[in-house]
Parts: sequence; C-alpha cells; structure tokens
Amino acid sequence: MVESHRRCDPHRLELAVDIRNNNPNKLNKKRREEAVRNSVAAACAAAALFVGAPAFAGWEPTKPVEIVVAAGAGGASDQMARMMQAAIQKNNLMKQPMVVSLKGGASGAEALMYMKSSEGDPNKVLIAYSLIYMLPLSAKIPFNWRELTPVSVIALDQFVLWDNSAGPKTVKEFVAAAKAASSPFKMGGTGSKREDHVLTVFLEQKTGAKFSYLPYKSGGEAATQLVGNHTESNVNNPSENLEVWRAGQVRPLCVFDKERISYSSKVTDTQSWADIPTCKEEGVDVQYLMLRAMFLPGKVTPEQQAFYVNLFQKVTQTAEYKDYMEKQALKPIFLTGKDMVQFLEEDDAQNKALMTEAGFVAK
Repeated sequence: MVESHRRCDPHRLELAVDIRNNNPNKLNKKRREEAVRNSVAAACAAAALFVGAPAFAGWEPTKPVEIVVAAGAGGASDQMARMMQAAIQKNNLMKQPMVVSLKGGASGAEALMYMKSSEGDPNKVLIAYSLIYMLPLSAKIPFNWRELTPVSVIALDQFVLWDNSAGPKTVKEFVAAAKAASSPFKMGGTGSKREDHVLTVFLEQKTGAKFSYLPYKSGGEAATQLVGNHTESNVNNPSENLEVWRAGQVRPLCVFDKERISYSSKVTDTQSWADIPTCKEEGVDVQYLMLRAMFLPGKVTPEQQAFYVNLFQKVTQTAEYKDYMEKQALKPIFLTGKDMVQFLEEDDAQNKALMTEAGFVAK
C-alpha cells in the first residue's frame, strides 16, 4: 500500500531549485511545478502496483550491478547508495547484488569520467547530484550529463547552516560574530566550487560577513571538522550532520529552503527537523535544493533503461526508502522520461546561472 496521503500529495512535493527571487528561469516556474506534480501524482497512483509486483519481464542484469558514488565515504550520496543497496537486497527487487563503488577522486570527476567511458554497460548506475552540472563548468572536464542515460530523479536534497553547539545560537548572532572576527570564519564543505561553496559565497553577499571556505572529501569529514572546532560552520545536508546533531555537538541555525522541513518527529530530545527556521525567516534569503538522480551510461538499450526505471520506482515504495527520507529530511519525488529531461535541462540552466554569478565558471 501507498503510505499516507500526506506523503503522496503532489502539492507538497517541491521542485528541485527555487534558488533566489531573481531566478533567471522564474517564468518557467509554474510550468515546471505542474509537470512535477503531474508526474508525482501518477507515481503515487501507481505505487501500489509496484509493491509486491512480479519481477520485471524482460532484460535484467546477469552480474552484480555497481552503484557509482561521485564522493567519498560518509557523505549523503554514499549513505543514499547504501540505503538503496539494502532496500533492493532485503525486498528481493533484483536477482543480482548491488555493490557500492566510491569514486570521489578529483572532486567527483573520477565517477563522471568512469560513467562516460562505460558506454553500453548496463551494470553501472550513477547516483548523481548537482555535480553533473557544476564540475564541467568549474573544471572544464569533457563531460556532459546528456551523454548518459537518465533513469529517474528520486529525491531532493536540502542544505542547512550549522555551527558548533558551543557557538552562536541564532543566525543573527552567528553573522554578528563572523563580522566581528579578526579573521574570516572557516566554513567547511564538500568540494571546491560546488554547492557548499556557492552557498558560502551567497551568504557573504547577503550578510556582509567573510568566510574562508575549506573543502573536504565528504560531508562526513566536514562534520568531524566542525565538531572538533577546526571550522566555525558548515552547510551540510541534514543526513551528513544528523548523528553529531543528535549527540548535541552541532546546532542547526537555518535551512536553505523557502519553507521549513516538513518532518515533525523529534530528532533530538527537544527538536525536530520542522523546528529549524528557514534562512529567510532569519533574515538571510538564500534558497537552494539539489537533485538526487540515477543515470546509466550512454548507449544502453531501452529495455535496460526500463528495467532500472522499474527498479527504482519499486525502491521508492519500500519501507527502507520512506524511513530514510524522513530520517535524513529529504523531499520525496519521482521523475522519469520527458519530465525528468525537462527538469534536468532547467536545473542545469539555473545552476549555470548560480555558478556564473559566483564567479566559478572556468574561463
């Protein structure tokens, strides 16, 4: 059965990027939202058909499938990949095992080039995020996501401004402390000239405070550095700071979204995700959401693509996926086919606009 109506209501599911009020693609917003809602409504209506459905009649893998992660161990992509690996195995959604392969070298370029070089191989699937747009712009690597085969968008990822639990208690106090500091506050993040770095630049522009951005191999490492007071803050995804927040070692100051995270179950003794104010509520109007999407290499067959669309549709209906989405404060969504491609095209354009404004596009 499909989970409660609240989870499947398409009008509660957000579009991946609603970045700033001066969004260059603002005129497309209503059209994009309607496309996403229609697709989600269809997925919700069909969900019961996928749960407990017989094995996909057609092509299926005959050897282990490699789920490729363009990041290091402990980050949000690694965690999501392992959740899907467990869900597929526990629910017998595929005869062959799924193996997680971490390829975070060269800021994730290793994974992108690995997928590009694997044309026609249906036993590799990439768990992608905004890196697929940003890294080719900042590093000029010869990669274009259109060279891969899109399978599905499976979630939207949020970002939170965090500081050490011994640090400022509000965004206002944090900004004041950063401005008064004798040297720029150290902001930890994952990768250079990527989502975390872009958010840091916009925080500087919006607040007038100065930050020294320190890129780490993963969000898990950025969390460790914050706990150890080697940085003053980070903009990790909820999942990357979850355990250290629960342990009382870090504090969430605000979420970079136009509305609060919807999950109301207590994460700590006193707070839920829904208790974290938006950055806009706190006087800093910076908004950003990131896709989580699955891709196959280029030049696979339609039957192979269809197998994975079916597989990841089933994954989104498992208890493991639903539990993970709430615990990690992710927004559920499922897009495939033309809706997914349209979404990616517009998301690509928006990320390019952000990268250009931040001065991160390589000359």
